[in-house]
Amino acid sequence: MSERAAFAARSPLAAQQLVRLLQLASPALPIGGYSYSQGIEWAVECGDVHDAQTTASWIGDVLELVVAPGEAALAAQLIAAARESRWDDYRELNAWFRASRETSELRAETEQMGASLRKLLIDLGLLTDAVQAAIVPSLPLTLPAAFALAICALDIEPQSALVAYVWSWLENQVLAAMKLVPLGQSSGQRLLLDLGARIPELVADAMGRERADITSFAPGLALASTLHETQYSRLFRS
Repeated sequence: MSERAAFAARSPLAAQQLVRLLQLASPALPIGGYSYSQGIEWAVECGDVHDAQTTASWIGDVLELVVAPGEAALAAQLIAAARESRWDDYRELNAWFRASRETSELRAETEQMGASLRKLLIDLGLLTDAVQAAIVPSLPLTLPAAFALAICALDIEPQSALVAYVWSWLENQVLAAMKLVPLGQSSGQRLLLDLGARIPELVADAMGRERADITSFAPGLALASTLHETQYSRLFRS
């Protein structure tokens, strides 16, 4: 079978899901992810992050200790709850994540991005009236909660969805570091190559976590975010 014939024989749905997943993970998605540094701007200001090595250490630690076992694991639970119409569970998970944001900046960030993604899904006609009514008790939505709705509406496989979610976070962090440290284009791509290689294993771990094992405890990140709130000069909103 030729390469072309083999491609044509693949499920068109799988290819379409990939297209939609790329759309969700794109920096062009109008939800404002590029506006936030999640504390790395303060880390640069105080000198903790000052070159490619310290940047990789900072972003890598947040990836492995916060984003994967926290946001990604929670998003997996939210996707399952939304897919099975367990809206009470969905509400509780969304409320837990909002409460876990240690600073006003981190909370405002996830609420703003969640609201923007929810509005986009409504504008694109991807949320049914029934789903819109079901999520009202959960408002305001966090980003993982809104992302779960998008994944269900587009019928995307959960593991691939979480890879895209984590990748999108990583890309935004690296882009912020490139501006702040600053780092060159090649250094930024090297960071994405090295740190991105960890994502499949981290996502697999996230998907296997029970609700009681979901955690986002990171005192250093919380302190950086707190200090960023009063930073004299800054480019990012968190």
